Amino acid sequence: MTRGKRTYLLAFMASLAVFGAVVAWRILVLPAPLAFAGGHEVALSEFAGRIPTGVPKELDGASQLAKGKYLTEAADCMACHTAKGGQPFAGGRPFKLPFGTLFTPNITPDRETGIGEWTDAEFLRAVHKGISRDGTRLYPAFPYASYSLMPDEDVLAIRRYLATVPAVKMANQPNTFSFPYNQRWLMSFWGAFFNPGKPFQPIAERSAEWNRGAYLVEGPTHCGECHTPRNLAQAMDTRRKFAGGVAEGWNAYNITSDPSSGIGRWKPEEVIAYLKTGHAPGRGVASGPMAEAVELSLSKLTRSDIAAIAEYLRTVPGRTTATTPKVAAAAPSRPTAGAGYKSNGARIFADACSGCHTWSGRGAMVGEAQLTGNRAVNDATAANVALMMLNGAGKPGNPRRFMPAFRHSYTDQEIAEVANYVTARFGSKPSKITAEEVGHLRQE
Repeated sequence: MTRGKRTYLLAFMASLAVFGAVVAWRILVLPAPLAFAGGHEVALSEFAGRIPTGVPKELDGASQLAKGKYLTEAADCMACHTAKGGQPFAGGRPFKLPFGTLFTPNITPDRETGIGEWTDAEFLRAVHKGISRDGTRLYPAFPYASYSLMPDEDVLAIRRYLATVPAVKMANQPNTFSFPYNQRWLMSFWGAFFNPGKPFQPIAERSAEWNRGAYLVEGPTHCGECHTPRNLAQAMDTRRKFAGGVAEGWNAYNITSDPSSGIGRWKPEEVIAYLKTGHAPGRGVASGPMAEAVELSLSKLTRSDIAAIAEYLRTVPGRTTATTPKVAAAAPSRPTAGAGYKSNGARIFADACSGCHTWSGRGAMVGEAQLTGNRAVNDATAANVALMMLNGAGKPGNPRRFMPAFRHSYTDQEIAEVANYVTARFGSKPSKITAEEVGHLRQE
């Protein structure tokens, strides 16, 4: 090899090493949850206002059990640890990940298959560090990176409440991960980089309400776990904080202050209504995992806590995302005035959808059926539209929130055709979802 070629090769290898170091740094070194806020983090004992952790002031005089129940609901424990049709907190709910299926464990007080024999220290270690009683590492599908912000007393209050729920004897199911993803010890490296490992510290220059919202969002309610994109290491990419993510196949939309693709134009009362009830007029209805979070968690919180969450979210820097552009205006009221009326998707919409949603998208009888302003129909992937058609929403006993499931009525191709028609008619950008993509969503 000539000297010139050797010099060129060394320079190329050095450039490659620098590039690799930059990529590794971008993946492994991420901003802290409150890095965007500026100011100074202080210990809870040094904060001048009301301590932002624990329960809201409305529950100051409540029993310890009531406080634990409130924090358990805030942390949304039941949603993940209850299988469809199963006993509360008994586990067994499957989560399909890119590398296999994970089943949540039993956290009832059963002594053989639950956590009845766990000590407080073991429970704290699991919630804060992602290490189970027997020393095995837990996968970050369990949001211990967020729960680590909760102080010991809040976690132990949850522990006390869980000790009172009915014990259910149900063995935990093994996950289906293949090598190397079944090597739990590797999670020790993940935790070293991506688990902050310290309790929440308020920002001294911010209000008590803002700090309360920050604690709830970043800790117990763990909003970022769904609404923040993941990097190659499956950690929350906090450089794109709250810019949108994916949860069980559903798109969890941008909740930054961006006015076009986020919630920057939402009024505070609209954010509060959406979080508290799952519906804000003209903004859409919560569906999929978000609807579940509202039902089992957010709707249980006090109005002051929901207002604090809204206050905090309004300060998160805006991030523009191409898949959720500015929402479109109302569609024409005449069926033939819209694009693609002669398509098969339009025919199915006429038969199955127009009676509730109307051709203009304004909804026939209830505001929850309004498509205008709904981010799902402005989503270029059409994933949430397809999933709504497949799975429906709500329960038959609640006509305002009920939409039947059509998974047994239409093929993947037909669902795709309707979804593409809906986004073309009611959204700002037509989608091109395929039957194959719908098939994958059907398996979620």
